Amino acid sequence: MIERLLRFVLLLVFFGALLLWLLAGISPRQMPSAVGLATGLGAKLACSGEYVSGFDQTRIVDDLASYSVLTRLLRLEPVAGRGVAASLLASDVAVARYRPGLGCALQYAGHNALNDVVVPVVQRNPGAPWPLGDAVGVPDPGLSSLLAEMLEADNAAGLDTRAWLVLQHGSILAEAYAPGITPDTPLLGWSMGKSVTAIMLGRLRAQGRITLDETDLFSAWADDERATISLQNMLQMSSGLAFSEDYIPGSDSTRMLFMAPSASEVAMASTLEHPPGQYFAYSSGTTNLLARLVSERVGGTPQALVDFIAREISLPLGLQNTTFELDASGVFVGSSFIYAPARDWARFAYLMLNEGTINGHRVLDANWVARARHPNSSDNEPRYGYQFWLNRGGPNLRWPALPEDAYAMQGNRAQVVMLVPSRQAAIVRLGWTAGEYPTDTHFARILAQLPR
Repeated sequence: MIERLLRFVLLLVFFGALLLWLLAGISPRQMPSAVGLATGLGAKLACSGEYVSGFDQTRIVDDLASYSVLTRLLRLEPVAGRGVAASLLASDVAVARYRPGLGCALQYAGHNALNDVVVPVVQRNPGAPWPLGDAVGVPDPGLSSLLAEMLEADNAAGLDTRAWLVLQHGSILAEAYAPGITPDTPLLGWSMGKSVTAIMLGRLRAQGRITLDETDLFSAWADDERATISLQNMLQMSSGLAFSEDYIPGSDSTRMLFMAPSASEVAMASTLEHPPGQYFAYSSGTTNLLARLVSERVGGTPQALVDFIAREISLPLGLQNTTFELDASGVFVGSSFIYAPARDWARFAYLMLNEGTINGHRVLDANWVARARHPNSSDNEPRYGYQFWLNRGGPNLRWPALPEDAYAMQGNRAQVVMLVPSRQAAIVRLGWTAGEYPTDTHFARILAQLPR
């Protein structure tokens, strides 16, 4: 009997491996990482999709499948107390739990940092004029028609655009939303969170709690050459740290986001590959180290971090429905996990366009804002500022159809907040595009309709 059972289990494993190889092109060597990634990603994104964005199961499953057909095989089940469990074949179960105000985080045995966090109540004024509240005034009819036309065309082409918003001179001129999405729907920004992490550090700089040329950033680096890395090196992605950003099973980035209780701890182990300041290498690990630095400077506890974000970011900006998700260690996952409606993403843009001031609050120094959009001094890619992508700085413009001074928050699935200081304008595009998106031409078309 035991021998038969063992034979059955071995056959199940064999055919499971064969199925993974056929459907997703995953080799037997990658299988453990692939399964762990699929269940972790599935539990985390399904949990946030349901409890933060309010999506139905069809949209959640389709969104997951855009990353790999392997996710179609996931078994997604609710867990007590609001959360999602994900399993694949006979794999271990990954569980993500929802906490009001904190969003969803993957659970790991022995990691209970989030259990006692109390989310501060931030006073909101939804009836006040934007950006303090959500009264946006009468939309521009021509621009509204253009956004609606572009959204419809995008989705007919399979680009899955979910929200457009255009801001100029501090006013929202027009918006367009796909079916099932409203001005209140929090949408995942993915790597646009990197720019928000930089804004948090800019706030600490304005308070005199951190300096750009500061080194010796982490005690774990005290006795080696990583102690020479400066805050500016980190902000400009020229730290020199080795980190595999490839989003494949077993890479640093996927392990950090979906298979480890502490995203920053994965990045903390990175070795120095280049002299600081010389080589640009885009790294989500670097941003999560910056998020950890924020946490340490504001008190080193999840509660202190949540209080800081509420008091110094959410309240002055007038954020209405934004969730900053923390990992199981209690540190904000700055590289990837902010959910915000288009109007809140526009608030971050307006803060930068308005030289660091919003709703009567000086959040950032004007000098910080200027430096944030200035090219870095790396040898290979200067078109990157303080966690913002820049149009200028290299031999060619990144977006040739846009003004030279354009710069952007960008995230996976073509999340974009494009800022154009010379026009005092910002354009927000949120969606779930699995392939290339015509950012340059689409944003130029909208910009051409704005008054000079």
